Amino acid sequence: MRLSQGPAVRLLAVRSLRAHRKAWAAVFAAVAVTSALLGALALAAGSAALGHARVERYAAAAVVVAGDQEVRWTTKPWGSEPTTTVTALTERVRIPAATVDVLRAVPGVRAAVPDRAFAVRDDTGTAHTGRSWEAARLAPYRLTDGREPRAADEAVLGPGAGARVGDTVAGRKVVGLADGPAALYVTEAEARRLAGRPGSVDAVGVLADPGVPADVLHARVRAALDEAGLRDTASGQPLRALTGDGRGGAEHLAAAPARMELLQLLAAVSGTVVLVAVLVLASLVAQSLQQRSGERELLLSVGATPRQVRAAAGREVTRVAGLAALCGAVLAAAVFPVLWSALRHRTGVVPEGLELPSPPWLFTGVAAVAAVVAGIARLVVLLAARRPGKPGTGGVRKAVGIALLVLGTGSAATATAQGGDAAGAAAGAATVTLVAGCAVLGPWIAGAAAKVLDLPFRRLGGAAGRLTAAGASTHSRRLGAALVPVVLVTAFALVQLSAGTTMGRAAEEQARVATTADLAFSGTTAERVRLRPGIASATDVVRSTVVLARTQAGDPRLDRLPVLGVDAAGLVGTLDPGVVAGDLAGLARPGTVAVGADMADSLDVQPGSTVELRLGDGTPKRLRVVAVYERSLALGEFLLPKAELAPHTSDPYPARVLASTGERLTGERAVDAVADAGPDAGPGAAAGAGPDAGPHAVVEPERVSPPGAELNAVVSAVVVSAIGGLTLLSVLSTLTLIGAGRRGELHLLGQVGASAGQLRRMLGLEAGFLTATGLLVGLAVAALPLTAFAWALTGGLPYLPPGQAALIAGTVLATVCAGVFLPASGGRS
Repeated sequence: MRLSQGPAVRLLAVRSLRAHRKAWAAVFAAVAVTSALLGALALAAGSAALGHARVERYAAAAVVVAGDQEVRWTTKPWGSEPTTTVTALTERVRIPAATVDVLRAVPGVRAAVPDRAFAVRDDTGTAHTGRSWEAARLAPYRLTDGREPRAADEAVLGPGAGARVGDTVAGRKVVGLADGPAALYVTEAEARRLAGRPGSVDAVGVLADPGVPADVLHARVRAALDEAGLRDTASGQPLRALTGDGRGGAEHLAAAPARMELLQLLAAVSGTVVLVAVLVLASLVAQSLQQRSGERELLLSVGATPRQVRAAAGREVTRVAGLAALCGAVLAAAVFPVLWSALRHRTGVVPEGLELPSPPWLFTGVAAVAAVVAGIARLVVLLAARRPGKPGTGGVRKAVGIALLVLGTGSAATATAQGGDAAGAAAGAATVTLVAGCAVLGPWIAGAAAKVLDLPFRRLGGAAGRLTAAGASTHSRRLGAALVPVVLVTAFALVQLSAGTTMGRAAEEQARVATTADLAFSGTTAERVRLRPGIASATDVVRSTVVLARTQAGDPRLDRLPVLGVDAAGLVGTLDPGVVAGDLAGLARPGTVAVGADMADSLDVQPGSTVELRLGDGTPKRLRVVAVYERSLALGEFLLPKAELAPHTSDPYPARVLASTGERLTGERAVDAVADAGPDAGPGAAAGAGPDAGPHAVVEPERVSPPGAELNAVVSAVVVSAIGGLTLLSVLSTLTLIGAGRRGELHLLGQVGASAGQLRRMLGLEAGFLTATGLLVGLAVAALPLTAFAWALTGGLPYLPPGQAALIAGTVLATVCAGVFLPASGGRS
């Protein structure tokens, strides 16, 4: 009589766990690492979701009225409902100065203080952020020495400038020192003049009367703004009334875009981790259960039902995975604060003013992640334990694997016809699909490789080679299980590393060729540099962003792209974008733009066509294309006239000035030639490679960087390293599991005459077989999408530094050798 379902399943699970503790250790380790990695990602995503801009300058204001720092685009994709896409703007959206008078009339308003920011430069070219002293009330910032400014040539200086009362900074006498940031405060009238935007202000801080709650005042301010019908000066959107943490968004414009980019990056990485985890756990669980096929057959023969066997295996994995997932969650909760704090405090990575809080209740989310990871492991065992004892012919599995390879190849082919993010997404999808196909076809790939190497093994390997060939042909399924993680780690590492190095190398080469200037100046303008003897031509280089609205694969999207503003007359001898159609001289006229070749193909435009863009402050522009150029990886997808771009930037001062002597001089010869020809081109005109470079530096090539590039690079490097560690762990765990299951086989070979040396050589040949086959298949899997990606974006082949390629191969070889030899030297499992 058969036992009832519950007691039988519990008995089988408990006995199996006791008997196969070492076999389940590999699964435990993989689940724990997966849980720790996903838990850390979940905490990071939660912190980013709670993130906000820090409130500093407007801390005393109950309400801040500012422009809408987001641009929205609503469209209706074919066959679906209207969709609205939103992206943040990186330049200041200004509001009408009349807003101040409207707010002063609102009941409960003690004061409405306008805020204008501007940049002033001292004799050394150092930039200072300037504001009116009246705006200091919004923090409030108080005097620590001296008095407030009363004349146009007087200023109050914040800390950090190293000045004292009585000193002169940027042509103004320092009459007072204040706490707060290192800003230069002038009179309200002087601030209006220096800001240079009559009729507009950056924001208005509203101070409440005593006893008036912030929410009440906000409602009144909102009603007054709606009644007045005030709109921003850029895109004509309604003004925003901000309270609480929202006030920081009017101060730190880079915080909101960085936060959204971080969230998108973490979401994409989490999806990759889940896919890798499923492949890893499926391989480990399947191998663990496969090694017990004889035991399962015995259970079936003595009366256990297939359902009981599957349920027992599921209960085993649930217990192992549940404990492992909890351990990983605890590890994530312990390690995350340290890593997150290091990221937040690393200079230049997280934008200034972006707060990424980690409240205690956030850490409860790791428990949910642990449950999800345990659920994934449970689902994997249901598939792996399906129909125990009846492996079948594998026809369905082979068909699925071939279908995945076909889909992956098609996705890679699609990448060649795409550009930008679309090409990267298609190449990434191709990689995942091809790896999954190889995982499904693992036994057949291993069998085919074994047939290819069968003759060399038997003829050149001696007795060890014959043993290796016989084992490979007999245990192709086992070799397939060992091969999958090797292919996975190889393909993943190659794609992640090569994609970045390929783009970086191409962009650096384009930047080097495009930058033909002899000199670079900072702290001045091209107009002043041209007055200097020895200068043949010069162009300002203004940096900003634009927003492009378009559909891709039927989905609406808003792309925020870095752009440069230049002087058309000064491009000769300074900057060569590589024009393939049209003439850059057309940029001398307003309302024009030059477009990168890939973007021109994507938008189907040519010289004479028009392009609709939103500038950095959201101002819509319809621009006429005057030229198409090829070096867009270095110079960005659009080049605009400086006069068109600068009025819509927070700081219209050029990032630097590129100049040419007309004699094709470079480095010190160019610097000396200009220095001998005449005096400096005004205050702060320092020749060199950048803002702080000396006069003998070589001109640094001009190159744009995508928004949030440094933050993405750091986060990606950390996460890629973690995923690489997970896949290496899967290689080691799978091979250790296989090795533990074949100790009886090795013992039997020893009993029938195989020497210890022959067995070691056999294991060495197997390690070499797995390494070589895994690297070759992984290279083939990675090469297809990488080639498509590189061809679409650079017109060339993928590139990986030899040192990194050697590191991948060496790491895989060391891991495979450890996984093959260590179990063989241990005791019986």
